[in-house]
Amino acid sequence: MNQKEQLVELAFYKMPFGKFKNVYLSDLPEAYLVWFKRKGFPAGKLGRLLESVYEMKVNGLEGVLREVRRLNP
Repeated sequence: MNQKEQLVELAFYKMPFGKFKNVYLSDLPEAYLVWFKRKGFPAGKLGRLLESVYEMKVNGLEGVLREVRRLNP
């Protein structure tokens, strides 16, 4: 998978469970992602994606994922 495909996947990936089920990862509250950062991200793909979104939010880049969704309906 190339970088563009990875970015599109990250932009459209939704939380699969819990209080924020079906919410785009980039739309999760920052406090929720900080909690995962402190407690540990889940193993596997979801954990990698959550960590990527966390890093993007920390660096003020979550708007990139919204723009990707807008441009790829």
